[in-house]
Amino acid sequence: MHITATAISLNVEDVPASAEFVKQHFGFHEQMSADGFVSLAHDGAGVNLIFLRTGLASLQPDSLRSQRAEGVLVAFVVDDIDAEYARLTEAGVAITTPIQTEPWGERFFQVADPNGVILQLVQWVHGPEAAG
Repeated sequence: MHITATAISLNVEDVPASAEFVKQHFGFHEQMSADGFVSLAHDGAGVNLIFLRTGLASLQPDSLRSQRAEGVLVAFVVDDIDAEYARLTEAGVAITTPIQTEPWGERFFQVADPNGVILQLVQWVHGPEAAG
């Protein structure tokens, strides 16, 4: 199998709110959009982030139309977690989970977009082998 692109599609009630949040605070830009749909890209992410309006008639399978993006965590690995924490805090973004460091070396914090989608920023401070 040869994969040429990757995207994550999330069903949300307010597509413009989620799209604007990740554009403003995470540097994504719009690649395409239509009624109830937006596809966002980021030069360094390697994945498109797609928001679909809940109930969109074209969403397949039909059983997913009324479901929201719940229990989904979108993680972005960054070079300087402390600088990102300061930047987002200064911008007034509510931090839902403050910075924590896991024993396996994952240092992270979380924010939620206007639709409740959890975005996690991660910096690896050491690999799992160093946790001993």
